[in-house]
Amino acid sequence: MSTRRAKRRVPVWVWVVTGVIVLPVLLLLWPLLVVAALVVLVTGVVALVTRSRTWLRFSSTGAATAATAVAAVVVLASGGLTAAVVTSPSATVAVAEPAPLAQPVEGASVSPTVSSPPGSPVSTAKPTPSSKPQPTRTSAPSPTPVVRVVDVSVLSAISFERVSVDDGNLPRGQSRVDVAGVDGEKVSVFRVTTVDGVETGRTLVSESVSREPVSEVTAVGTYDAPPPVAEPPASEGCHPSYADACVPIDSDVDCAGGSGNGPSYFDGVARVVGPDEYDLDRDGDGWACNG
Repeated sequence: MSTRRAKRRVPVWVWVVTGVIVLPVLLLLWPLLVVAALVVLVTGVVALVTRSRTWLRFSSTGAATAATAVAAVVVLASGGLTAAVVTSPSATVAVAEPAPLAQPVEGASVSPTVSSPPGSPVSTAKPTPSSKPQPTRTSAPSPTPVVRVVDVSVLSAISFERVSVDDGNLPRGQSRVDVAGVDGEKVSVFRVTTVDGVETGRTLVSESVSREPVSEVTAVGTYDAPPPVAEPPASEGCHPSYADACVPIDSDVDCAGGSGNGPSYFDGVARVVGPDEYDLDRDGDGWACNG
């Protein structure tokens, strides 16, 4: 007596879990399946028309017909699914134009507008005047100005002085620079106040000399040349070497009352201003015949 093996019945929850897992996978891979079905459909039609095995290697005409039919069903199903999705009411989105905002009326309170679903009656309640004062708008506070106080050092020049000195060896009217002038330098420290980058105040804090100036010294001539000695005018019959008196011009002149033998004699005292040709100033005091 042969015993028949009892078949195991698959529980329902196994089918449910399998459907939950397979269905999302099919939805994700549906575009690929549609493309593969199109390829199989075209290849099947070519195989049936030309009666060749093509690259799919159909074993018989029945296999090619079955594969082509399955591919056609998949393609048609994909077209119907796409049309259903496109024409689905849930895909239509109605965009309602916003209602114009009502202008607030001075002295009246405006209640907020509540949008109602389409088809419901629209409230036409008018705003009621209110005695409450309207809140005043306050302007935004101005930014706080940025105030900075810094010390700034400034280098400036000190002008040299000009000094004149008399020079007795330099002719009058001429000058000569003996020492060239050089400017000095000083450092001034100022405390500068700025507001938003704009200077509004400056105060001198300290000042120091970093280099002393050198005075310019100019020599001014004061020398006067003596006037040339003018020769005494020669008087007619008087020797030019003697002045203040007329000493005659002759081969020899002696002092009157002396031991000389002439031939001419000079009676008086004369100042010797040139060569003593007659030897009248024997004591050499510059006077002729003075003793």
